[in-house]
Amino acid sequence: MKNVFRVSIVALLSLLTISCGTTQTASEALVENEFRNDVYKEIVNDQTKFMEFMNVAHTSKEADSWLMKDHMKMMESGKMMEVMKANPEMQEKMKKMMQEKMENDPEMQKKMMDKMKAKMMEDPAMKEAMMQNMHAKMKENPEMADEMMDKMMHFLHENPELMDKMKAKMKVHQAEMEKQQKDNMKKKQ
Repeated sequence: MKNVFRVSIVALLSLLTISCGTTQTASEALVENEFRNDVYKEIVNDQTKFMEFMNVAHTSKEADSWLMKDHMKMMESGKMMEVMKANPEMQEKMKKMMQEKMENDPEMQKKMMDKMKAKMMEDPAMKEAMMQNMHAKMKENPEMADEMMDKMMHFLHENPELMDKMKAKMKVHQAEMEKQQKDNMKKKQ
């Protein structure tokens, strides 16, 4: 009887020792592709878990940066526009969120502006579309137009080189407009 008792105790202790050794850290558990994919699917398919995940991601500066890079890739590829067309409410929320992010992070704002400038220089059609869109918004919202003009003037005063370029372009534009008016007057006569 003592032997059975001893064997039972040894077996029980062995089982306890083995079961205690099977705990894994999160990084060890995520090494397994199938398990990791199951975790991803669980998060992506549950809105509450997904929103929790996004909140955690936004608290990490590095993760937030990765999300922004991915967002920019989606915008550049046109995927974002497809998604937004189907969901105007999401489009508005996204615009507000991006605007808040840009206001709170000057570095990000500068990167975005630089990227937009580069895009506009590459694609004149995009530049024209953006300008038309901006003009339409300014007509709809005079307060926004005044605010934008104030910011632009402040920016130009801080950057004299840019101010000079702007003045030169305006002179060229004015000369073109005057020439066009003269040509139109000649055609009418």
